[in-house]
Amino acid sequence: MRLSELWQKKQPTISLEFFPARTPEAEENLERVIDQLIFFEPDFVGVTFGAGGSTREGSRHLIDKILNDKGFDVVPYFAGYGLGPDDIEAVLESYQFLGVENVLVVRGDPPHNQPNFQPHPESMAHATDLLDFIRPLFPFCLGAAGYPEGHSEAESKEKDLEYLRMKVMKGAEFIITNYFYDNQYYFDYVERCRRLGIDVPILPSIMPVFNVKMMESLSKLCGATITPKLRAGLADLSTTDKRALLNFGIDFGFEQCKELLQAGVPGIHFYTMDRSPSTAGILAKLRREGVLPC
Repeated sequence: MRLSELWQKKQPTISLEFFPARTPEAEENLERVIDQLIFFEPDFVGVTFGAGGSTREGSRHLIDKILNDKGFDVVPYFAGYGLGPDDIEAVLESYQFLGVENVLVVRGDPPHNQPNFQPHPESMAHATDLLDFIRPLFPFCLGAAGYPEGHSEAESKEKDLEYLRMKVMKGAEFIITNYFYDNQYYFDYVERCRRLGIDVPILPSIMPVFNVKMMESLSKLCGATITPKLRAGLADLSTTDKRALLNFGIDFGFEQCKELLQAGVPGIHFYTMDRSPSTAGILAKLRREGVLPC
């Protein structure tokens, strides 16, 4: 179902993000994780697309498995950086053939492990260019990424919102945000968007606390602030007690989701990082506490 139609019929939604496995061992693990998390019957599943098309075949394989083998709606992420028009069309035609109805369009980044990578001479530099190119060619319900704390490369938060408004003008019908650890970033962001006339659904994303090293690394990469409250909670934990860290992360994520859901968000989108215990723990607690229906 097109997400623009889904949110007219059902709110809140629950969605999960997975990325393609790169080794046979990782693929076996991902298969287990998917089975463990789709037990919660997500409304849709996001599948990432590697920088420069590096996971092109893996992404397509994972989309096909979740959509046609598991029977869940999939929203592929399409990162067009470095790809020429013919490649863009070929990838999206393959998604259409599989039965995909929704696509999240992002610019993407250069591949980190390919220092000599050369983008196609007709590669599109911005997500707005990609949306402009895709919209007249395909019937997908298109989405765009949003950044409650501002994109790391943006001149300012105000300029970042101008670009977001352009994305909507170019055809984006929904927005999935970057994650955040303080819900006020999201609430303020939505308010600023609405003042600018951006009226499409804005779906907040949650990144569970998996481990401190990963949290620090991803936060620097993604521009998500690690709040004093989060740091203080982690400081009280033993650095060797993995179970305590897991439970803390579940409780922290539960409180975030509870506040968001009670505020009437269209849904919650989880970055699973291809792991199940944290996301499963949060979802189970949301249901157990009656925040989400069983």
